[in-house]
Amino acid sequence: MTDIGNLVELDSLAKTEAKKYHKKRFAYSSIEVGKGKHFTGIVGARGIGKTVILKQIALENENSFYISLDTFNGDLFNTVHRLNREFQVSLFLLDEVHFYGNFERDLKKIYDFLDVGIIFTSSVALSMFQSIYDLSRRVILFTLYPFSFREYLYFNLNLGLNGLSFKDFYNKRWSIDYFKYSSYLEDYLKGGVMPFSLEVPKPLEILKNILEKVITTDITSVARLHVDELDKIYKMIEFIGKSPVDGINYSSLSSNIGITKYKAEQYVGLLEKSFILQRLFPKGTNVLKEPKILMCLPYRLLYSDYETAIWALREDFVVETLRSLGILPFYLKSTRGKKVPDYIIPFDGSEIVVEVGGKGKGREQFKGIKNLEKIILVHSDETKGIKYPLFMFGFVDNL
Repeated sequence: MTDIGNLVELDSLAKTEAKKYHKKRFAYSSIEVGKGKHFTGIVGARGIGKTVILKQIALENENSFYISLDTFNGDLFNTVHRLNREFQVSLFLLDEVHFYGNFERDLKKIYDFLDVGIIFTSSVALSMFQSIYDLSRRVILFTLYPFSFREYLYFNLNLGLNGLSFKDFYNKRWSIDYFKYSSYLEDYLKGGVMPFSLEVPKPLEILKNILEKVITTDITSVARLHVDELDKIYKMIEFIGKSPVDGINYSSLSSNIGITKYKAEQYVGLLEKSFILQRLFPKGTNVLKEPKILMCLPYRLLYSDYETAIWALREDFVVETLRSLGILPFYLKSTRGKKVPDYIIPFDGSEIVVEVGGKGKGREQFKGIKNLEKIILVHSDETKGIKYPLFMFGFVDNL
């Protein structure tokens, strides 16, 4: 039988700990509390701050109750039922639900038979995305991304700078004051993107441990893989981390790692749902439908130094920022040897072609591109013509 007294004590400790965190992630206000019948699941990479958010919600909501399921050994349905009946708890904050073996079954029962709200988190996004189909209408998943550049400045320097819409960014409607912080982009790309960088001096060491946990625990919990396949996954990630962005796809992974294209696709899919890799598909007709494969920030730095990796890090940054905004970019694919811009994105009923690079990028990348708007994201403060500072893209927070 579940020790309710112990759970009450742990809930109290969680709410007390939440008082230490005075700042909230920008996404906090987007998490619906007590609205609608559905439950809410918060998924995201390990170390992204899901537990802190859950404890903050617990602190701010009366009749709420925090339960960490990594130490829970009772029956979840019966426990929720009892706390609801005896203590009038109406909102349950369930942390790390993947540690509870029958969470899909019990969440269904709670939804169908109890009049309570549930917000849960999971670091095992693989398991959540797989289970959401079983949970059907009962659960809405919310993806928590790493810090945006603007959010990094807020938490690190206490700067409450306003965000930009993509339209404002495109029309260069921004304050010159923002340019004082362009030099911080380097620290952000080197690890500041991860919230735990605020508390540890060497965030890449933590990131290395997270990657190990993802491969040895998370992936193996949802995919039947042989032990030798884990070694292939390690080698594949290292190959991607040490390579330029262009040309990384299923075919190149297959030939360089010694695996089939089918296995390359399987491994990349697992790592994408674990927030390690990112896939982009091509735009246009008569192209092979192999994706371009990038990394999530800042995993590339586990395999290359900053100066070597900066070209790829810029693209990782741009794509991850777009995805956090709900924008799905495509990459442009052309005949061999022909220069093309990096990406094409939907905007204002049309499309924009985007080139990402250093100071030397120019219009030659856009030859043959007609009737579409064009921008170059340059790693400098230059704003002339179609050039836009890369760091300013980190202030875009909506369409």
